[in-house]
Amino acid sequence: MFARFTQDARRAVVRAGIHALDAGRPTLDAGLMLLGVAETRPFSLSSFTATADGVRERVGLGDARALLATLGIDLDEVRRRTRAGTDDPGRWTLRRSALRPLRVTLYGPLGEIPLAMHARKVIEVAQWRPGPVTGERLLWGLLADHRNGAARILHDTGVDLRELAREAQIPTHRAA
Repeated sequence: MFARFTQDARRAVVRAGIHALDAGRPTLDAGLMLLGVAETRPFSLSSFTATADGVRERVGLGDARALLATLGIDLDEVRRRTRAGTDDPGRWTLRRSALRPLRVTLYGPLGEIPLAMHARKVIEVAQWRPGPVTGERLLWGLLADHRNGAARILHDTGVDLRELAREAQIPTHRAA
């Protein structure tokens, strides 16, 4: 499923998967997908003003750095030494189950994690149009369904959603 993804878009999905695995979550959800996008910035949209820290705070992903630092452990250094190359997008795959077509799983050197319903929808919307799946298309997938919470998180971090949709050329709905 990653065949049409640009390297930057693929990196955002992989980053989200790593967060889900690190947190021990049973699935990769849309909030973590948004965090992956906020961290990697797979586009150059000036209206995407959300910071990774702002999104992380709202998706309930705690940061163990402060706690481990009190014990004299540098989490970033531990990860650098033990995970060299594991975040390389080329080492990860995204596959749909042949037996259960609604099940999409991210596989990589750190493990495997199924995508939750809303995260799967992000990927499907991003792939809907022909052509490469870019960071803008991932953003379109995140904003396509208000029930996944991405728009609320972006709004809460101060993002002007109308301007973001305009700049990213995301189709918007208007009430008749």
